[in-house]
Parts: sequence; C-alpha cells; structure tokens
Amino acid sequence: MTEQVRAGLRRLANPAKAAALQRFFKTGKGQYGEGDVFLGVMVPDQRRVARECSALGLDGAAELLASPIHEERLTALLILVNQFAKAAPPERKRIYDFYLRHRGRVNNWDLVDLSAPQIVGPCATLAVLEKLARSRTLWDRRIGMVATFYGIREGEPAAALRIAEILVEDEHDLIHKAAGWMLREVGKRCGAAPLEGFLDRHADHMPRTMLRYAIERMPEEQRRVYLGAGASARRVP
Repeated sequence: MTEQVRAGLRRLANPAKAAALQRFFKTGKGQYGEGDVFLGVMVPDQRRVARECSALGLDGAAELLASPIHEERLTALLILVNQFAKAAPPERKRIYDFYLRHRGRVNNWDLVDLSAPQIVGPCATLAVLEKLARSRTLWDRRIGMVATFYGIREGEPAAALRIAEILVEDEHDLIHKAAGWMLREVGKRCGAAPLEGFLDRHADHMPRTMLRYAIERMPEEQRRVYLGAGASARRVP
C-alpha cells in the first residue's frame, strides 16, 4: 500500500509547484523546514490519494512518515485522520499512541495543523498538552497548541487558554500565530468573555503577532484598546 501512495503522488507531481512550496515552507539552510523535499502535490489531491489508499496500516504509515518527502508524510497523516474518524475507541487510542510516538516526523506547520486537532485533540489529557507545550521542540509546542482546537469546537476553551498561557512568551513566530489563531477561535466559538479575560491578563506582554491574530474578529474600537495596551507595555520610558 505504501507503493500505491507513492505512485499516486508521483503521478500528480508538479516540479514548478514543488519549487514554490519549498520556498513557502522555508526549507532553506537554517530555516524551520530545512531539508524538506516537495513533489508539488496540492492538499486536495493528497486527500484523494489518502481516500484511495485508506487501508494503509500503521507499519505503512510509519514508513511514509520516515520519508524526506513532505507529501508522503502528509498523505500518511491524512490517512490516519480518516481512519481515526471511523474507528472505535480502542483503535482510536492505538492511532493516537502511534501519532505521539512518531510526532518527530510531524515536522512542518501544515502537517501539525491538518492532523493534531483530529487525532491528539480528542485523546490527550491536559497534562499531555502541557508537556508538549513546554517542549524545546517547535513542532511539539505547535501540536500542543493546535490540538486544543478540538475542545474549542466542542465549546470548551479551558485547555486552549491554559496552553496559550504557557506559550504566551514563546519566541517563535509559528507559535505566536498558532496561539493567536486558537485564541481567536475561542472568541468565535466559545464567546467573548473567555478571550477577553485572557487578553485582560496578557495583552500587555503578548507577542504582537499573537495579539493581532487573537483580536482579529473584534470590533475596531476594541482592537485598538488591546493593541494600545500592548504598545504601552513595550514603550521605552
């Protein structure tokens, strides 16, 4: 089945798109995606391959996740997401445990964002999410943050607020964006009060990108207030 996945992706490969994706996903020396290799297959096409290869086993998924080719890793994750959605609780736990064991290969932001909410979110305890958020590994921290989208969609913002609090002074832009995105979704799906409470405590020391993402859906006047609070805290006396 792994060869079926690989053959399906290679039929869809586009060298021009691959070159553009390698720039977009920062694969140069010293960048967050250093060394990642692309075929140039778009996500909708990868989803189609994932549906066609839905019987891939965990051994096959592990083989694809070990690949240096980005689309092979992502397609393996999309297959796992599809399998998880249809699985009974014991099989879900098996997929979740497999995901955590192999999370070192979930190593770019799209790989995290298209799999962590669906697989980690329904299974992880708050303690697991906190451990991920405190990791020195960028992708662990993003998994911990983005996985809370599952709870947000269920109307339960507590985990998202807790993980965002741990990450509120993180130094990496990809964490600022992820935390701000989840905070914005808290406001959208769980009501204004949880988001405003978080911002009242943290707006004056949040990274600017995180703050801007978090307040994106607020009325203009309210956005100015929170942006002003952040700016005041950063102003040199």
